Order: sequence, then C-alpha cells, then structure tokens
Amino acid sequence: MDALLTALADPARWRLVTLLAERPRPVGVLAELAGARQPQTTKHLQTLERAGVVASQRSGQRRVYALEPGPLRDLAATLSRLADTADGAGGARETFDRYGRSLRAERGAAQRPGWADDRSFTFRRSLAGSPEQVWRHLTEPALLAAWWAPDDLRVSELVFEARPGGRVVLEYRDLKDAGGSDPVVGRAEGVVDVARPAERLTYRSSPLLPDGGTAFTSHVDLTLRPAGPGDGPGDDPGTELDVRYGITDSTVDSADFVAGIEIGFGQSLDKLAAILAAAPDKSSPKTSTDNTRSTR
Repeated sequence: MDALLTALADPARWRLVTLLAERPRPVGVLAELAGARQPQTTKHLQTLERAGVVASQRSGQRRVYALEPGPLRDLAATLSRLADTADGAGGARETFDRYGRSLRAERGAAQRPGWADDRSFTFRRSLAGSPEQVWRHLTEPALLAAWWAPDDLRVSELVFEARPGGRVVLEYRDLKDAGGSDPVVGRAEGVVDVARPAERLTYRSSPLLPDGGTAFTSHVDLTLRPAGPGDGPGDDPGTELDVRYGITDSTVDSADFVAGIEIGFGQSLDKLAAILAAAPDKSSPKTSTDNTRSTR
C-alpha cells in the first residue's frame, strides 16, 4: 500500500494512470499525450509497474502499458473504510467540529484586552453519592486527578489546598504521555476563596500562556445540595451540583482557552458523574498523576 500511494502521489504519474484508465497505450503515445519526454515517461511507468498499478508487454518494437484495476479498487476500499471510521467517531468528531466553530468565533472576538470579561458559563449535574462524598471528589487531589481534565488529557500535576487562601495548581498533558516526555498541554494556578465542606467551594484560577503570562482569571463557584430522599433505607439521596464559571482579566491571547471552556469543563464534570455513578460510596483513586497534594 505504501508503494502504491507513493507512486500515485506524483502528478505526472497520476496523469499516466488517468490516460491508461481509458485504454492500454504504448510509451511513445503516453509521452505525447502527457506532454513529457519519453525517457521520463518510461521511468514513471516503471515506478507504477513496481507498485503493481500497471502491467506492460512488448509488442514488436513497442512496449505497451495497461492499467491494473485491482490495486486501485483495494485502495478505494481502504479509503472508504477510513471514511466510515471517521463518520463513526460520533461524539469525538462532533466535539472536534464544535470546538473548531467556537475557536473561530472567539478568535474573531478577541480584539482587545477585556474582550471576554462579561462571559460566564453555567453547568449542572445530578450526581450519585451524598454531598459529603461529592465534596471529597471536588477537593481531594487523588480523587480530583481522576476527572479534572478534558477527554484525551491526563492530570500531570495537581495541588488543591481546600481552605480559604489555599493554592490551586492544575497541569495536564496528553493522555498517552505516561512518561512525561510531551510538552505540557495546559497549566493553571490560583487560590481557594471559599471552602464550606459539602456546601460550597469557590476558587480563582488563571491558565498560563506559553510565555508564562496569564490568559484570564476564572472565577469558579460550585454549590452542592442534597437531591432528595433515596430509593430505600440507607440509600444516599444524591447531590445536585451547580457550577458558575466566570471570566475576568481576559487578554487578546486567551481566545483559544475561552473557546474550550464549555466543552472541556463539561467533559470533566461528565467524568466526575460517571465515577460517582460507578461506585458512589467507595470510589477509589485510580490515576497516573505525577504530583498530587492537598493541604487542609
């Protein structure tokens, strides 16, 4: 397949393929129709023959070439399967396209400092487990690391000091980069403002630009409340989690970050919901986080 693709990639050889698709032709005729010299045409035809896409036979003083349709049909089938796979990507492809649309819109809007300072995003999730259990997943780094990153990314460094004035550090890399050799995809640093266990958590956090400057300041306010009585004796009532995500201090260079907030933070909360639904009363941390720490 590699030899076939290499052979077809050259425009001059592709022109010969199209000519041979019409009928078998000798080298001299192909060179004339292609507007090329015969020695060059012969070399191109030999490359195509080695790749299996044409066959030749001598007829008197002439060498006649014909197209072999089989390899082209195999290539077409392979390309069709790849297209079907891309169509079947479903949510992942839809998210890619959605982020692309958001990216273009935000880049167009980011014309001056403070351009996104009036932006806010709201999220709501109905979670399994009590507010106390949910609180642990919101504040304990070993549990946070299991969900606090968008899809295809993993937390590589995490500090969350769940007290007013406590530090917040979140860094992540590509999910497959277990060795830490790839560059950091994102890093944010901030501080906790309010920490009322099982009730309310607020913090400020600033994503860092490649030059070390801040893209903007996020103001994240999470409130927890019991969802209602459980289905049976001893059942947890569940928890309603409401999140408000506001922006201040936005810079012109923050467009790419702002474009990903709704998708990325939403994906993180969906992972949190899945973890709690799987084992709301005994969720155990399973993470490859390089550095997690909490100070109470």
